Amino acid sequence: MSERVKSTEKTPAGDAPQPGPAQHDAAAPEGRKAKDAVKAAKSGAALPSLGFLGMLRWAWTQLTSMRTALFLLLLLAVAAVPGSLFPQRPANPSVVTQYIKDHPDYGKLLDSLQLYDVYSSAWFSAIYILLFISLIGCVVPRAIAHYKAMRSQPPRTPKRLSRLPEYGTLVVPADAGIPASDAIEDAAALLKKRGYRVEVRHDGGARPSLGAERGFLKEVGNLVFHTSLIGVLVSVAIGGLFGYSGQRILVEGDTFVNTLVGYDQFNPGTNFQSSQLQPYSIQLDKFQATFDRESQGKYGQPIDFTADVTTRENPSAPAKKEVLKVNDPVNLGGTSIYLTGNGYAPVVTVRDGKGNVAFQGPVVAKLQGQNYYSSVVIKVPDAKPDQLGFVGFFLPTALVTDKGISFSGDPDLINPQLSLNSFYGDLGLDKGSPQNVFELDVKNLKELNSRNLKAGGITLAPGNTYTLPESKGSITFDGVKKYVGVDIHHNPGQLSALIFALLAVAGLIVSLYVNRRRVWVRTGTHEDGRTMVEYGLLARGEDHRLAGEAATLRGLLLRKWNLDADNPETAPSNSSPAGSSEPKKDQ
Repeated sequence: MSERVKSTEKTPAGDAPQPGPAQHDAAAPEGRKAKDAVKAAKSGAALPSLGFLGMLRWAWTQLTSMRTALFLLLLLAVAAVPGSLFPQRPANPSVVTQYIKDHPDYGKLLDSLQLYDVYSSAWFSAIYILLFISLIGCVVPRAIAHYKAMRSQPPRTPKRLSRLPEYGTLVVPADAGIPASDAIEDAAALLKKRGYRVEVRHDGGARPSLGAERGFLKEVGNLVFHTSLIGVLVSVAIGGLFGYSGQRILVEGDTFVNTLVGYDQFNPGTNFQSSQLQPYSIQLDKFQATFDRESQGKYGQPIDFTADVTTRENPSAPAKKEVLKVNDPVNLGGTSIYLTGNGYAPVVTVRDGKGNVAFQGPVVAKLQGQNYYSSVVIKVPDAKPDQLGFVGFFLPTALVTDKGISFSGDPDLINPQLSLNSFYGDLGLDKGSPQNVFELDVKNLKELNSRNLKAGGITLAPGNTYTLPESKGSITFDGVKKYVGVDIHHNPGQLSALIFALLAVAGLIVSLYVNRRRVWVRTGTHEDGRTMVEYGLLARGEDHRLAGEAATLRGLLLRKWNLDADNPETAPSNSSPAGSSEPKKDQ
């Protein structure tokens, strides 16, 4: 080694030592041996085996990392996308069945991948559960560590406070009569008033000090935020498992009873049981729609909807009068009933070819255009000898153009008119296949009335009756009722989800605006009797208000000891004081 070092030293030109053959022969084998030894050591090196427990510990560490939690949260959002791209079986199973029939090439493949049951699928549930476990694994250790930190004493006083980001010194004159021990107690009292957790350390010496700390709410807010996210996940899961929703159309005078057969459409949760339905009832007594009659630009526009209803919590409970309005639901049996739509329901009576009443009652007209222009479909499967069907439109205020085209001129019932085409034949209802009540399949029907036929179409005013051709029967327009569409929602996790969401926002605000700070103060007595004070502040993370806190603390100490802020000895300092301004130990 000494020879190699020497060979690299500079020597006069021409005098540089040249290695001879003997040196080469001696150095080469040693170098090869060293390289061979290193190569042998590398080839023989092997990582220690983790074992089963070690592998579980490693997997748990990876799962409970914040990076994994964020990745799972993003993955959950991506996994929910197919639920909006493909029809979902819990919402509308008939649409899913038709979708598979219309796409035989890949429809069944999507079904095998559970893309029609996204939110109850195994892969979506796995992501959801892993995210839930990951958040718990992140929060619990942090909560334990923070609890221990809150119970522990502030850190010991650094030897050199001048190295801290905010540092300053004060000098209390000897004639003020404030020794170092009293000065440190005064500083402790001021810091306690500002919310610091303070520990005074006399240590039996001449230079007492204190450590103070505050801002624990920052980490508490962070923990509350993450815990609330877990609560929101649990609440959403409970709502998806045990909640349900449905729709129902109620005509004036109709009563809805909360049973499965009472719904027009019903969407149950994954673990829904029919025993969850509370047997309440709601009856639509009267519906009133108010339209604008003053503004020229918005004349006839609806401005208010009011439904007077009668409710019963159970069959033996007393009746209760309530008002149902838009965005003001009625709450019954743990469900919320919302007013979502309205329209007109013409009341008709249909007699068959034998003169018997085959159908009588209101028919819900589906809104199609302005001023409550509505389509009407009437199916009469009980008519004899042939089943009857009607399709057309209803106009609350019928007006006719110069070309003979009828339209609705106002949403109010000023001149109601019912215009229909009639058909007879097989409606297809006896086969048991589901049909849309607002559509009439005419491919197996024969036309009786229409504009294209000699008999023409059917136009009725309230109280009018029309006799069908070929002695097929008659139809009477008896009058008009109003109807409302209601959405019924039961979500057992809704309230808790709201509470946890509010807590998450509150925790986030606290974690953003509360700062974790530490303050140290040290006092000492100078040889001439002056009390020397130095202080330093440190923040955990970014804190642009730390300088303001240092200035506030300095001002409080100056006022406490009646010191002059303009005195050079009490001027703020951000570096180590020189000379007598640095607190000294007693000699």
